[in-house]
Amino acid sequence: MFIFVILGLLVCIEAQGPIAVTPVFVKKGDDLLLNVDDVPEDFVLVDWNFNKTVKLVRFIPGREPSIFPAFTGRIEFPVKKFSVKLKNLQKADSGVYTARVVTILGDQPPVEYKVTVEDPVSPVKLTVVPVDPVDPLVSRSSCNLTVTCSTHDSNISSTIRCVNQTCSQEGGEQSEVTTSGASLRVHLLNSSIICNHSNHVSWTNDVKIIEDSCPKYPGSESPSAGVSVYLVKIVVFSVGLVIMVSAVITVHLMEKLKKH
Repeated sequence: MFIFVILGLLVCIEAQGPIAVTPVFVKKGDDLLLNVDDVPEDFVLVDWNFNKTVKLVRFIPGREPSIFPAFTGRIEFPVKKFSVKLKNLQKADSGVYTARVVTILGDQPPVEYKVTVEDPVSPVKLTVVPVDPVDPLVSRSSCNLTVTCSTHDSNISSTIRCVNQTCSQEGGEQSEVTTSGASLRVHLLNSSIICNHSNHVSWTNDVKIIEDSCPKYPGSESPSAGVSVYLVKIVVFSVGLVIMVSAVITVHLMEKLKKH
């Protein structure tokens, strides 16, 4: 009979399947709310543990929650029953937090959160350097830029090529994972070059406008500039024509006056 009971328990445990672990990312110094739902009215106890062995708090029916020494002063209780709010998380608080619910019928499947505490990302700097094309004929209608997106511990570079005021990024968007585990990315968006530094909890960027680094190319005048040149030519031609007509009329009048 005892063997059948053991086999029955093993079957029940296996039927529960693997425990679903919820990943959570928190910025260093922030608070974190951990929830547990579906606790029956006739529960025996609810335990919150850290990394399986360190106890946070215990809920027992009819009593105030008991906070264990390791987390004294670092836990608050929101309105929602059996949930806990962890205060001012630090890198050492990264780990697995488990809610264990015990009922008169046995343990419910535990609720687990895999918490990762991350530092906010550092600022980035975007450097843009114009590079003259090798072919002097091409240089009349093009502009090449070498762009570098950098942090205190990493950097990536890319080339922006503009021809007739249409720009493209060679090789497309450039990105890499930094030594701190954050993402560093540089890409072209319309007329802007964007350098972005981000992780799961924060981000920062630096933006440069292409026109600020790419001078107006000779021969690529704007429509308004073309109209202005055209108007100047008309005015010059008109003034010259008036001067010529005036000169002819003056000579003709002088000849008539001499005859009289």
